Amino acid sequence: MEPIYLKIFKDIEAKILSGDWRPGDRIPTEHDLINDYACSRMTVSKALTALVERGLVVRKRKTGSFVASPQIDRTVMDIQDIGTEAMLAGHEHRYEILTRTIETLGPVEARRLGSASGAEILRIQCLHIVDGKPTAVERRIILLDTVPLARNESFAAAPPAQWLLSQVPWSKAKHVIRAVAADAATARMLSIDRGEPCLTLIRQTWQNDRMVTYVEITHPGDRFQFAGIFHPADKPASRREP
Repeated sequence: MEPIYLKIFKDIEAKILSGDWRPGDRIPTEHDLINDYACSRMTVSKALTALVERGLVVRKRKTGSFVASPQIDRTVMDIQDIGTEAMLAGHEHRYEILTRTIETLGPVEARRLGSASGAEILRIQCLHIVDGKPTAVERRIILLDTVPLARNESFAAAPPAQWLLSQVPWSKAKHVIRAVAADAATARMLSIDRGEPCLTLIRQTWQNDRMVTYVEITHPGDRFQFAGIFHPADKPASRREP
């Protein structure tokens, strides 16, 4: 039989990852959890500490424990969703959902993503338009096992990236920036010539060991740039040999 603290951990984790409990929601008090699970304060504290370490919960003195808000990844550079970037720069942004399908992940793609073959996914393709010009083609996969709320989400109120940032706590992200030549489909959507240079951001995020989303966002090379400012203190500490 699994330890009680682990059951508490899993029950709360499931509520958060399913979207039943949203970022900022207060979770049951220690007193309530002690009564609900008929356990000691030490057992509840151990479960809450594990949830804090996973980045799912924050504990505030005198007010209780709350579902953590997603943190923006600053490992390489601070990349926000396209709509927010455009707004902060004083531009108008809109987007169009071009395709939206629920599929199962094939073995080749699953291997490439490091995910399970046969997993149910939501595949989305959308076009971002800034100041009336096509600025990015977004091709995204969302793992429905991790983000079940996405199954019925239309993304009418917010584009996928913005919606995910507001809904899903994540613990790790990886991104790669690559120079590519526009293929025929991308060129058509971006109103450029086939073969023109583009920049593609490839980004993958996880919640603990579960993948949340994988996205490729392609920009025309002359309409977008990635920039970051770094300081010596941002570098990892050097390792001294014994």
